[in-house]
Amino acid sequence: MIGRTKRLVWLTFGIIAVGLGTIGVFLPLLPTTPFVLLAAFAFARSSPRLHNWLLQHRVFGPLIENWRKYGAIGPTAKIAGVLSLLAVFLLSVLFHAPAYVLAIQGVVLGLSGLFILTRPSPPDSSVD
Repeated sequence: MIGRTKRLVWLTFGIIAVGLGTIGVFLPLLPTTPFVLLAAFAFARSSPRLHNWLLQHRVFGPLIENWRKYGAIGPTAKIAGVLSLLAVFLLSVLFHAPAYVLAIQGVVLGLSGLFILTRPSPPDSSVD
């Protein structure tokens, strides 16, 4: 029973991640790549059929392949990711978040941005 419940949780997590990644294709402030990678991770633990579908997908498949082969994030995805991080921080400032929240966000978002920017670009940078 626990195995089945665990698979269902991973499956749900994967479906949500694919949904957010799909929205990210159309909304510049929502990055696609991290959600697609998260979905691949979740589907690998819950549904071989959905995992294979994601790997073969014409838009999402190359993102996963670039990460697997090269640990790479394409330039457009990097820009979108960093802009998203900045947008989150600026929204917190605009909504007058407490100083300690801004400090924590500054550290976490800053390190996340640094991670994104220090990943290599794939050899064929036309694919993000």
